[in-house]
Amino acid sequence: MKKNFLLMGLFTLGLGIAATSCSSDDDDKNNGENTELTEEQAQNLDYTSDNAAAWGNYAVYVSQLLTNDSQTLYDEWNNGFAEAFKNHTPSSGYTSAVGCVEQIIDGCIDIANEVGTAKIGEPVDYWTSNQRNKALYAVESWYSWHSRDDYKNNIVSIINSICGERFEGNPNEINYHALTTPSIMYTLMAKGNDDLRQATAAVYLNTLAAWNAIDAIPQPFRNNIGSAEAAKAMEACATLTTSLEALKGLIENNLSEEDAQKIVNQFVDVVALPTYKDLVEKNNTLLSTVKALQANPTDKAFETACAAWIDARRPWESSEAFLFGPVSELGLDPNMDSWPLDAVGIANLLKSQKWTEMEWSGEYDEESEAIEAAQSLRGFHTLEFLLYKDGQPRTAK
Repeated sequence: MKKNFLLMGLFTLGLGIAATSCSSDDDDKNNGENTELTEEQAQNLDYTSDNAAAWGNYAVYVSQLLTNDSQTLYDEWNNGFAEAFKNHTPSSGYTSAVGCVEQIIDGCIDIANEVGTAKIGEPVDYWTSNQRNKALYAVESWYSWHSRDDYKNNIVSIINSICGERFEGNPNEINYHALTTPSIMYTLMAKGNDDLRQATAAVYLNTLAAWNAIDAIPQPFRNNIGSAEAAKAMEACATLTTSLEALKGLIENNLSEEDAQKIVNQFVDVVALPTYKDLVEKNNTLLSTVKALQANPTDKAFETACAAWIDARRPWESSEAFLFGPVSELGLDPNMDSWPLDAVGIANLLKSQKWTEMEWSGEYDEESEAIEAAQSLRGFHTLEFLLYKDGQPRTAK
């Protein structure tokens, strides 16, 4: 696919950073001893009156970058990629509407597999091999204890992509059989082909099963990594992945270009673009609450910012079935959602306050260690670390 040029660092943030002073002589202050934090110490770093100003500045900077990235993602879709994808022009990287439908299903396959084998599976693998600390730190969103909701929203991203509608909440309450939109599910169920109907119905049932299995993991997941429910959720995601792969295998020979075009238009106009628009709006609100926290750090301000973080997180997680196009080509996924967290790097940045270390410029290269280092210091999970502790909003000191 076509590579794009992105200047991530060359913009005016307008952060309203408060003036804070760095230590002028750390070696003298600590008798020349090395004060580098261990991973465990960094993970347990707390908000105090001594670091409050730097902490607030860091949170605002990260939130501003999230807002910028959200806007970039929406603009790239709205001002070019959406039409290129719908029209499968050369700039999109796709040559037919059927190919675009296959890409939509591929995105669903990728996230179903990732939830089962990585988001749930990696912590479980560490746990079963008695690497308990690694298991804990491998759990996504464990500072907020929001992991289970993330994973369920990932399954919702599959549901939305397959159904051509945006749903939230419990998918068991959705009447799939009442769908009338030109979605993958509606179109293939109406084809009159037993193989297509059975394959589509299997995807429908397995999305429900995966969502329900994740929901059944005792809360929080970080305290129940080795549970039988976690193992069942992995199995349910594997079954969903297999059923999506089977459905994709039937597309090329059973879906007309005309029907595929209607599906693609519906997906772009009703699912992808509105999801990214929602992401922009929710991140703007999040930024406002983080700025308010910076200006007046109170327990209530932390609670408000945490609630806004949850709201901004939802459209991101429900977009993960379509991590193709600008989100991957411009490096926006790792910009916004890098995991595991570089806790030591975050602690060091709080100390140095060299906020531009979170920025990078030029063409995105996923093999670049410099870009990866910048991305590991920013995003939703860095902000989560700054806002939450032990599943609760941090408290002002």
